[in-house]
Amino acid sequence: MSSASAPTLTTRNANLEDLVDLLRHQQAHKVDVVAHSHQIRAEGTRLRISTAPLLSERGVTTTAGLYMPTGVCDQGLASKLGIPLPYLRRLREHKPDLYDANINGWLAEADRRFLVRGLRGNGGHGVARAFLSDSYRIIDNFDVLMAALDGVRQSGVQVQIDGCDLTERRMYVRVVCEQVRALAPDLLRDYRSPFTGERGTDNPVVFAGFVITNSEVGEGAFTIVPRLLVQVCRNGMTINADAARHVHLGGRMDEGVVRWSADTQDKNLALITAQTRDAITTFLDLDYVRAKLDQMARLAGARVTDPAATIEQVAKKLSYSEEQQRQILSHFIQGGDTSAGGVMHAVTSVARTLPDADAAHEMEGHAVRVLHLAAGV
Repeated sequence: MSSASAPTLTTRNANLEDLVDLLRHQQAHKVDVVAHSHQIRAEGTRLRISTAPLLSERGVTTTAGLYMPTGVCDQGLASKLGIPLPYLRRLREHKPDLYDANINGWLAEADRRFLVRGLRGNGGHGVARAFLSDSYRIIDNFDVLMAALDGVRQSGVQVQIDGCDLTERRMYVRVVCEQVRALAPDLLRDYRSPFTGERGTDNPVVFAGFVITNSEVGEGAFTIVPRLLVQVCRNGMTINADAARHVHLGGRMDEGVVRWSADTQDKNLALITAQTRDAITTFLDLDYVRAKLDQMARLAGARVTDPAATIEQVAKKLSYSEEQQRQILSHFIQGGDTSAGGVMHAVTSVARTLPDADAAHEMEGHAVRVLHLAAGV
């Protein structure tokens, strides 16, 4: 959708202020409605919601209108209605009339309620961001961010925001604490940054940090994931195995516009604030950082005698594209580290260059797995 008809949905490598502004703008346009299947219809590959206006303390709320489904929403439609997603995507692109017929046919059979998460646009047209179960518990990005930042403030730890991403699927906020640092000479001694040419042997410093992630559209729980940041190249290594998660599940909701009570919201946000404080205590601990670096260093020194074959195997195991495989090999050569650690550094440095934030975050999260694969463990 163009900016003239709907709010901006995504941003990449934004600062905290810009992310907050974007989330506030989206909040003003959000509409969340639980509708019965007979109140939803596909028209011209858009969804028409025909619920009646509701009267509340906020006045009359109108949800009726046309909403263009995002790719995430199409994924939800396919899942909830039992339509193969590749088929539905082909219909949207090549046979829009059959797209409508399939959606409407299975909606007529469904006889159940769904949660549609949307953004209002101009002239009654908007964006359908997600098609979810009516038991999905909403935890919005803006609320998550504010609660998590409150947890950081309460901890008293000095941190910096290393960058923010917002996609149609998730929000990512990268946090780094440069006060908590450790030396990793065994991990970095042979590495050279492909971005600056600086050498790890001259600056083998790694900072502690974490990533705050959330999905408003059913694409993952609220999580806090530990992240190590290499100073010489700013490559990040997220450690998914230690992530703290808060799943979006709840009781079934009544039909109509979704309004959580203040008490429910307060409890959710208090839990997120507490989890953030706990994560800081764990992930910004020097002993934790040193233990993770020691684990990596034990594998990093394994020599890679056939880089092309090793990287091809890693790419196959982790479902990287041919272009991503080519970029990893190029970064490996530029990095100059012919070890399993060098393969890991190549993967995490390529992640920084990807325009797709979801793919970049996933690739960063492969750091430990890549190290094991490249070392043959």
